[in-house]
Amino acid sequence: MTTKKDKLIDLCLLAGKLMLMYGAETYRVEDTMKRMAIAGGMDNVNSFVTTTGIFLSGVLEDDDDIMQMIRIVDRFQDLSKVTEVNHISREFVAGRMSITVARQELKRVEKQPMNYPLWLIYIASAIGGGAFSYLIGDSLFDMIPASIGGLVSTLALVLFQHYLQAKFFSEYLAAFFGGVTALILVHSGFGTNIDQIIIGSLIPLVPGVPLTNSVRDLMAGDLISGLARGAEAALTSLSIAAGVATAVSLFL
Repeated sequence: MTTKKDKLIDLCLLAGKLMLMYGAETYRVEDTMKRMAIAGGMDNVNSFVTTTGIFLSGVLEDDDDIMQMIRIVDRFQDLSKVTEVNHISREFVAGRMSITVARQELKRVEKQPMNYPLWLIYIASAIGGGAFSYLIGDSLFDMIPASIGGLVSTLALVLFQHYLQAKFFSEYLAAFFGGVTALILVHSGFGTNIDQIIIGSLIPLVPGVPLTNSVRDLMAGDLISGLARGAEAALTSLSIAAGVATAVSLFL
C-alpha cells in the first residue's frame, strides 16, 4: 500500500526531474522540491541536485529519515514546461492542490509533446542563422545561404540524435553537414563571404541555455552543477568546432 510519505517523495522527485530535464537551474530545482516537501508536512528537508541526479531527504510525521534519489539521463530545452511545473508547485504549496491532483498535473506535463513543433524550430533556425550572419558580415545576399545552412544543421542534429542517441557525436555531424552546405553554396556562386555563411549555419547549434545556466549555478554557489553544465557546453562547442573543421579541411 502506498503511504502518504511515498506519494509526497514521488511528487517532489517528479517535479524536480521535469524541471531539471527541461532546462531549469539547479538552485531553482532544489528550492521547488524543498518548498513542496515542507508544504506536504515533511521536516528536516534537504535536497541536492546535480545535472545527472536528484537527492531528497526528510522526516514525515516522526517517522524514520527518508532519502531517495533518481537518475537524470536525458536533458532538453523547453522552458515552457519548467514554467508549468513551477505553477503546479506553487498551487500545491499554497494548498490549492492535493498530492494526487498535483501528481496528475505533473504527469500531464511529462506526457505532453514539446511546446514548439519541429517545423517551427526549423523555421526559427533558418531565420536565426540568416539574421545572425548579417550581424557578423553585413551582407544581405549572404543571409540566404546562411539561413539554408542553419536549417540543414538543425535538420541533421534532430535526425542523428534520433537514430544515434549520442549527443556530442550528433552535434559533430550536424556541424559537419552545416559547414559542407555553406561551402557548397559558396563554391556554387550562391554566396560570397564564407565566414559569415559558416557562422550563420552553426548558430542554431550553439549551447546558449547550458552556458547561461552554468554561470547562474556558479553564481548561486552550486559548483558541481555549474562546472558540469560548463563542461557540457564546452564539449558541445568542441564538437561544433571539430565538425566544421573537418568540413573545411575536406572541401578547401
